[in-house]
Amino acid sequence: MIGSVTIGPAGTTLAPDAAANLGLAALKEGTEAAVLPRLEAAARASPRHARLWQVIALINRSLDRLAPSVAAFQRAAELAPNDALIAHGFAQATLEAGLPATRLFDRALRLDPTKGDVLLGRSAALLAEAGPEAVIPDVEAAVAAHPGWMPGQALLARLYWLIGDRDGFTRGYERAIETAPKDTRLWRELISKLLHAEQFDKALDAIRRGRAAAGPSSMFDVHEAICVDELGDMAEADRLFAAVAVDRILIAVRLVRHLLRAGRPDEAAAEAERWIGDAEAELMWPYISLAWRLTGDSRWQWLEGDPRLVQAFDIDELRPGLARLAEVLRSLHNATHQPLEQSVRGGSQTDGILFRRIEPELQALRAAVARTVERYVAALPPPDPSHPFLRAPRDRPVRFAGSWSVRLVRQGRHSNHIHPAGWISSALYVALPDEAERGPAPAGWLQFGVQSELGLDLEPTQRVEPKAGRLVLFPSTMWHGTVPFEEGERLTVAFDVARPRP
Repeated sequence: MIGSVTIGPAGTTLAPDAAANLGLAALKEGTEAAVLPRLEAAARASPRHARLWQVIALINRSLDRLAPSVAAFQRAAELAPNDALIAHGFAQATLEAGLPATRLFDRALRLDPTKGDVLLGRSAALLAEAGPEAVIPDVEAAVAAHPGWMPGQALLARLYWLIGDRDGFTRGYERAIETAPKDTRLWRELISKLLHAEQFDKALDAIRRGRAAAGPSSMFDVHEAICVDELGDMAEADRLFAAVAVDRILIAVRLVRHLLRAGRPDEAAAEAERWIGDAEAELMWPYISLAWRLTGDSRWQWLEGDPRLVQAFDIDELRPGLARLAEVLRSLHNATHQPLEQSVRGGSQTDGILFRRIEPELQALRAAVARTVERYVAALPPPDPSHPFLRAPRDRPVRFAGSWSVRLVRQGRHSNHIHPAGWISSALYVALPDEAERGPAPAGWLQFGVQSELGLDLEPTQRVEPKAGRLVLFPSTMWHGTVPFEEGERLTVAFDVARPRP
């Protein structure tokens, strides 16, 4: 029995509806691989059951097996050509596989023209096939018709940013606000995008305009405190944060950032430690690490000091195919500017989930990486139920929460950042500048434990030299970034391993 679904003896063939229900339960519980053979057997016995093929497709997609997922969705679409959910799933799986999918999204839109997720998927497909300039007119038309469609507004801002429009990338929000000046959701999203772009003066101007149009709001107060802090006015930030209710961890993180920037690590530690038991404590642990290091608290060693937490693996099986892998990755870097809301500075980052693409080079890479992650987990320190990283179960299959490639060029770097949505994070080096191009060490190296935006007097806790074919694995909540290099190209693959379910 899985969940509330009785699956019967292992040797029996399930009825198609029972098999589909079993598959849906497995998707919720993370047991897809165990039930997939029984679903495939049921499909062989009942080959014209569209819903069963749809569930088989969803399970393969969840396992990052996009070639069989696309095939199963295609079979389901042939059997149920007017099913909008199947049409959307077929288009989405095709896109994630790295295949042309715009035509399939067009068909899904004809079946359900009101579904925003389908339009977002079509935009992603067209972006992959033709670049951001081709996508912008359709998204502009959609948000003009529905100014309050927040995912569409966010996509439009991202597209403007990708084509290099740094001054006007939020104009979709501005046009929407003209039609609904009292909508605080629009003001919040506009201000948030300006914060991500580090355009703090513009964000303050939006806050002033928002208050005048929509009236007082705690949302404006919180964002004003954040902007003033990021601009370095510590006294005014003190005053503004004192007037804000710190009742959510996202606000608490901003307050802790302010206290660290203001040179008050003891206060920062006290505030941060209040949130250790929060459901989203992964957002706070990186700042607890900084505060403990600054105050000389020995608990930092327990949290991040064990050298087994950062491990480098030279994957010999990858070396013969690195040149070809680099060619495949370069073909995916069709954006000419760094993405909004990411750590990339001086380069580009691929769209979509890299390890779901069906190119054989990427599938071979995924398999090699999964095996290496298993080696890393096996070599970790003993489980510790009180440790935010070491308490996770270790008997689960490797699941990826995201995967992408980054291409950095002259003076490129990653700003120091974290990945709170993951459990294990990574850097895998595919192509690198030679030593003469890179500059003297540690140019281009990966470094840990630095948070330069806050002006903290902390040296890196560790540096790792990049080498082609080397994979570095580390906890997702550890601060990490790249030292800038002089010339050349630095081509990497990165991914997050999902935190295992309890």
